[in-house]
Amino acid sequence: MYFIVHLGLIFFMYPGDIIASTQDGHWIPIVLGFALHLAALSLYLKGLFNWGNNDIIALYMKAGKGYAVLFLLPLAVYFFMACITVVRCSAEIMTIVMLSSTPLWAVMLTFLLIPTYFALKGITSIFRTGVLIGMMNVPIILFFFSFSFQNIDWRYVFPMIGKASFLTEPSYLESFFVFAGGFLFLGFIQPHVAFRKRYVILAAIALLPFFIFSVYIPLLTFGQSTASTFNFPFIVSLDTISITWLMFERITVFLLLSLISFLMLFLSLSLWSTMRIVHAGIPALKPRYLLVSIPVLVYVVCLAIPSWTDIVKLFWWNTYLRFYIMAAIPLSTYFLASRSKKRMVRS
Repeated sequence: MYFIVHLGLIFFMYPGDIIASTQDGHWIPIVLGFALHLAALSLYLKGLFNWGNNDIIALYMKAGKGYAVLFLLPLAVYFFMACITVVRCSAEIMTIVMLSSTPLWAVMLTFLLIPTYFALKGITSIFRTGVLIGMMNVPIILFFFSFSFQNIDWRYVFPMIGKASFLTEPSYLESFFVFAGGFLFLGFIQPHVAFRKRYVILAAIALLPFFIFSVYIPLLTFGQSTASTFNFPFIVSLDTISITWLMFERITVFLLLSLISFLMLFLSLSLWSTMRIVHAGIPALKPRYLLVSIPVLVYVVCLAIPSWTDIVKLFWWNTYLRFYIMAAIPLSTYFLASRSKKRMVRS
């Protein structure tokens, strides 16, 4: 699930953010961001396994209400804002590529109804659906990924060393969206779904080529100056692929549908995790009512966003919260779980 959720997040906003952040040596910001993500993930997993067969809600509640407010409330807000961003961006992409005559409100409604249904069925149903979707769509992604190299010019890979000024670029800071939200759900699924730390780390390492090539395929196809003008450079680069023996003209549609299905899984996990946090804070609210009211609120906010410029602004406003979540949740989980484990050993 961790692997396919990230596949859904990588290919949309991330390539454009990295390409816009620097003129040369794009592999450096990619590897740096991935290294920070891997460090946060490793710390988070270590904390979860120190805590045992339980979720982080129980961990923060046991530590005290102050800890719960300090960490769980921002996390719920982040999940909520991530849902808004994903729904609105995905609807924009769908209308551009394949549903140009369909109203945006209808696309967003459809895009929210399916994840809401998954979330209502529970976390085990989400994971079963994820396995099925992964088995069907990962081969499709790998197939088209292999053909995306046919129009590249390797000369565009140089120069390979750039300036460190990308560290302060807003576009680079925004690129951490793909790193921050895709692993936090692991803290909510125990004891409902068991997983092994080793397999999650291996899945993370397996994602590195996708991070690199999602940026370098449009770069090597169009060059820096042209690729930087696209909002979704990887999606645009797929339109240049020609497979003569394939009967379909626009293969982008197949890849897009596969990625959209992965994003729906991310949305269902985010909605379910948000429901868990809100229910822990206000037990009187029933989970089913929350899983209906939260998507409705997301939909209303999405309707209130008038243009793509406002989506970009929202994406930037979320940056500070994103870094807080990415740093604070793994660190606090590790230290609180380690402290709890030491107390249990002493007692």
